[in-house]
Amino acid sequence: MPKIKTHKGASSRFHITGSGKIMRMKGGKSHLRRNKSYRSKTLFDEMIPLHPSDRKRIQRLIPNGT
Repeated sequence: MPKIKTHKGASSRFHITGSGKIMRMKGGKSHLRRNKSYRSKTLFDEMIPLHPSDRKRIQRLIPNGT
């Protein structure tokens, strides 16, 4: 059997917590951020849990949890 390879783009965008939740970053962080309010800019920095409907698809891309 060949090795299972991790999708490198997915491994940099998603992180798995110790309890097994997949966390993701919010979009809109980098482009046209200058004219947004300070409060909305700080909300982009926190990671939020992935929606359960996307979990199976992303779990296939990062099988080893890296």
